[in-house]
Amino acid sequence: MKIKDFFNQQTEATAKLEKETYPVYLYLLHVLNMTESEIYLHFEDEMPEDKIKEFELGYQRYLYNNEPIQYIIGKHNFFGYDFVVNKDVLIPRFETEELVANILELYDQYYEGQKVSACDIGTGSGAIAITLNKEEPNFSIIATDISGDALSVARRNNELLEANVEFRQGDMLEPLKGEKFDFLISNPPYIPETEEVASLVKDNEPNVALFGGNDGLKFYKIILSGAKDLLKEKAIIAFEHGYDKSLAIEEIAKTYFKDAKVIHKKDMQKKQRMTFILVGDFDVK
Repeated sequence: MKIKDFFNQQTEATAKLEKETYPVYLYLLHVLNMTESEIYLHFEDEMPEDKIKEFELGYQRYLYNNEPIQYIIGKHNFFGYDFVVNKDVLIPRFETEELVANILELYDQYYEGQKVSACDIGTGSGAIAITLNKEEPNFSIIATDISGDALSVARRNNELLEANVEFRQGDMLEPLKGEKFDFLISNPPYIPETEEVASLVKDNEPNVALFGGNDGLKFYKIILSGAKDLLKEKAIIAFEHGYDKSLAIEEIAKTYFKDAKVIHKKDMQKKQRMTFILVGDFDVK
């Protein structure tokens, strides 16, 4: 059987079970140890028998045990970097890559060539902090999380990717007292507790990293209420959030930073998923 035919067969079988089919592609890349460009070049090759058995053995855990394919593989590609992931951390999403890209754009616009300090609150796997440090070494970053297990994963990623991020354990802003930052960054838990969540996510990924109170705004309120003590006179707060929360977050921000300039950004699905709060003397066009 050709790789292309095997891929189509597995995709069809997955769809019949009403499961997302993208994991077929991810797991096939993993089993064949190929990049995205390589697999298309080899689609007409024969699928090795041992690889068929290896695929079926692991993939049934996704189909029938409801395990995320990224946890089965043990890693997930984010911004071109392979991050270790397991049940102790959220799987980094594509939308968060867009948050990182926008932060890098803001750095280039307002700080290019300068050394800046940043904090990443609720770092999880360390994806945001480590990627920023890799992409722009002028970022000196402290990343925090309440979960010691999550920080173990983040520190492992920091080591494997040869980044230079400092990690601290503690609740929200607590580990950052006495520090001052140019960038305060967070992708906190933001799903309202009453919102229905797919079982693949709810039953596997750490719930402490998913749910943000009754309205999904709990952690934005905590961060913004204490952010002033952590910011330099001129600083940027960067948030990822639910698609319908941008105006609510702006309202909270204006409570504490009346003269701040607030920028909302849409993701690739045209949903308002990012808010940037520019505190101090920024020349915003």
